[in-house]
Amino acid sequence: MSNLAFLFRTAYRDSRKNRSKLALFMSSIVLGVAALVAINSFNYNLRKEIDKEAATLLGADLAASANRPVEAAVLNILDSLPAEKAREMELLSMSYIPKTDETQFIRLKALEGNFPFYGKLKTVPEEAAHSFRSGPSALVDESLMLQHGLIPGDSIKLGKTMFEIKGRLAGALGSVGMASSMAPAIYINIASLDSTGLVQPGSLVNYTYFYKVPEGFNIQKWKDNRKSQFRSDQLRVETIEDRKQNLNQAFGFLNYFLNMVAIVALLLGCIGVASSVMIYVRAKTNSIALLRCLGMKPSDAFLVYFIQISVLGIIGVAGGVVLGALIQSVLPLILQDFLPVQVNVALSPRAILEGFFIGLSITTLFSLLPLVSIRKISPLRTLRSAFEEAEESRDYLRWIIYGAIILVLTVFLWILTSSLVTGLIFVAGIIIAYLVLNGFAALVIKILRKSIPVNAGFVFKQGLSNLFRPDNQTKTIMVTIGMGTAVLTTLLILQSILLNNVSLMDEGKQPNMILYGIETNQMEDLKKLTIQSSLPVLQEVPVVTMKIDGWKGRNKTQWLKDSLMTAERWAVNREARVTYRDTVSEDEKLISGSLKKYAGSGDSIFVSLGTTFAEAMDVGLGDEIVFNVQGTRVVTYVGSLREIEFRNLSTRFFIVFPTGVLEDAPQFGVLVTKAPDNKTMTKYRGDVVKAFPNVSVVDLTTILQSVNNILNKVTFIIQFMAIFSLLTGLIVLISSLTLSKYQRLKESILLRTIGATKAQIIKINATEYAFLGILSAGTGVVISLIASYLLTRFQLDLDFYIAWWPVLGILAGLVVITISIGMLNSRDVVNNTPLEVLRKENS
Repeated sequence: MSNLAFLFRTAYRDSRKNRSKLALFMSSIVLGVAALVAINSFNYNLRKEIDKEAATLLGADLAASANRPVEAAVLNILDSLPAEKAREMELLSMSYIPKTDETQFIRLKALEGNFPFYGKLKTVPEEAAHSFRSGPSALVDESLMLQHGLIPGDSIKLGKTMFEIKGRLAGALGSVGMASSMAPAIYINIASLDSTGLVQPGSLVNYTYFYKVPEGFNIQKWKDNRKSQFRSDQLRVETIEDRKQNLNQAFGFLNYFLNMVAIVALLLGCIGVASSVMIYVRAKTNSIALLRCLGMKPSDAFLVYFIQISVLGIIGVAGGVVLGALIQSVLPLILQDFLPVQVNVALSPRAILEGFFIGLSITTLFSLLPLVSIRKISPLRTLRSAFEEAEESRDYLRWIIYGAIILVLTVFLWILTSSLVTGLIFVAGIIIAYLVLNGFAALVIKILRKSIPVNAGFVFKQGLSNLFRPDNQTKTIMVTIGMGTAVLTTLLILQSILLNNVSLMDEGKQPNMILYGIETNQMEDLKKLTIQSSLPVLQEVPVVTMKIDGWKGRNKTQWLKDSLMTAERWAVNREARVTYRDTVSEDEKLISGSLKKYAGSGDSIFVSLGTTFAEAMDVGLGDEIVFNVQGTRVVTYVGSLREIEFRNLSTRFFIVFPTGVLEDAPQFGVLVTKAPDNKTMTKYRGDVVKAFPNVSVVDLTTILQSVNNILNKVTFIIQFMAIFSLLTGLIVLISSLTLSKYQRLKESILLRTIGATKAQIIKINATEYAFLGILSAGTGVVISLIASYLLTRFQLDLDFYIAWWPVLGILAGLVVITISIGMLNSRDVVNNTPLEVLRKENS
């Protein structure tokens, strides 16, 4: 006990002169721990709310939905449940507001029954949640009402029918805030839907059936026993437990990503800690050697400095926990537009304990890497300053520490992701990133050591030589700043690519209005109205709905029973919407085969398929596909394959029939046009809704603006967390350069002593820090360019694009910061005589 007390006293006394230095490099772990605590605390609170509100979010014990009316046999299975029933029909349509003589694209939801069974529709006034269910009445999304200045009692026209607004709807059931920006919801009772005339053959309607079962009935088991049948009929069936899992999984991906950012920030801080401890130990070499001369054991000398680092490590981690607890209260506000529930701000003991122990464990292990060298310091260092320790070729303790770091990271990521494989992949990725950055830094040092020109100027040679001299910080700063820059710059590039691809959709001759649900006898009159409005008819497309009955000589039922089926279920089960023509559109490229015309009765029918759909169906040229065209079986053969450009805002079809086959089938039309400005678009849209109330007008410009806003919000959220990596890197930069000041001090004093001027010292330091900044930030930018290119081309399948000014701004900013910090560290040497500096440092 007395020995332990002696070690603590020695550690305390030895640290008195160096506490500011120790506190500086320990501060680099604060942000990493703070990010971990904030993210996990928010995630645990979100999961708790989802588990508590899952029944309210679904509104029933079971919901079954499809994009077409459910067949009688399947509906009988659902109705066999001992349950209270309700149903909903949902479609996108146009509304007309007489009060302002304006139109609005909306999401119409027609309800039947006492839905929701759990929770309630939040309306103002409250009684509107029930009063809208009788007569031609409606609940209207509050964003729409505020936009058009509507109040309860006003009217809104849906299709052919005028509805009285009974109340304001504070968000559709189970939806998030972003949904209302795309298409605000309007609720009506299902009995009034037919009068609107909005549901026509081929209309895009989603049908949902809700069931509330008695308490104790195992609805999950009932659903699992019939899962294959529901899947075969393309029926999406969801229970409360499914809703919990789906929501947790959806937000789990976001949480995993944000945690990776936090872990990167924590690791950057730990790398800075390891480097700073190494510098600190080297500066303390003579003190340690003196302790050894006085009889202190190597293990005791190690413990003295381990105690110093551990105490400050605990303080740093605790500070990170406190900061993380404060930040987590802000996250629900930043993410509120994306959340299905309101997340209560509450401290999570689990998140705090995880953040504290993972932060302390990793920080301690990284600190041990340089501390173990204390065991090798010989007492001879007090006698011979040039004495160098004969290090063993292998230090097994150091490798044990490396293994412990990997093990701790893997276990933590395993707990975080609930998958050992995922944890190992993440750890492997972190190790590879570190090795790449560290290896590149080593290569730069090697090249500089050998390639500085002999006839280069004194200042230039001295500045570059500092990058590879003993106690240089080149590797540490390139790893930390490089990784932080890479994370932030990659996100910045991906943001610009996404926004650029969205903006390209709305430039030039791209259409910005699509009209659908057009009855055959309305098309000519609608075209006349379009031309009278001085708008072009860019496309006039007939659309026929059908399903696949079989392919390659076997029917669909036989294929679905075959476990070796290679076709994907989404392609097999989808209700296809096809068109007919004998030409390839401007947005398509014929890859193989040709568009073969249909000669009439008795001739074979050759269809053209999009390459994506053909691959999903595993069919090629000449293969047979049998379609069910609303009760009529039509045998066709694949005549050609087309590559479709999906970025353009026009109609695109996976399946194209030749003319002469589908003209008499029930169908609806689509018309595509482009308005030159918002005023023309608004007037034309109003004229269409008044003359053709069943026709829906999709304003693509508004949708693109909404997508743009969503992307901006998502990018802000990601960058908000990614900034932790960059800030941690900057803190490591400040601490590393500040500590390296003491190693460079003697060199600068020596230069001053032998006659170097203040101007030369300033230029030498500026050269060193400028190259250090350029190499660090430049490495990160290069890595981000490679990463963003691979993600863009092979993951997002978009055109690669870079907005160079923001990237160059980050690069220049980091170089300026590095030079500024370096020059501040050099001001003592520049502004004072060598003797004054030595006295100040030795005092």
